[in-house]
Amino acid sequence: MIVHDELGTALRELEATMKAANLWRVERPEPDAYRSVQPFCIDTMTLPQWLRFVFIVRLEALVETRSPMPANCDVAPAVDAWLKQEGARASDRLLVCRVVEEIDRLVTEN
Repeated sequence: MIVHDELGTALRELEATMKAANLWRVERPEPDAYRSVQPFCIDTMTLPQWLRFVFIVRLEALVETRSPMPANCDVAPAVDAWLKQEGARASDRLLVCRVVEEIDRLVTEN
């Protein structure tokens, strides 16, 4: 299986995991929110919004077009920190972080 296929599978798993952890049902950010220059659009979006409407969408585009991967992807630590801060259940935090760690690995190693 090529990396794009593996990444596509991991992105679908992230969506399913976010749904199971009740992190998927978030409002679509206003158009101005996408203009943020801060990492993870932290000043204009919640982390679940950024994951759903920016991170997943951008990586899905790379999968669909079989485009080169970014040189670096290190999103899992931010996800873990945000989930801890928000008091997410440990099991949800573990599952979401594992999927994001796999996505980080797939993107960075290729």
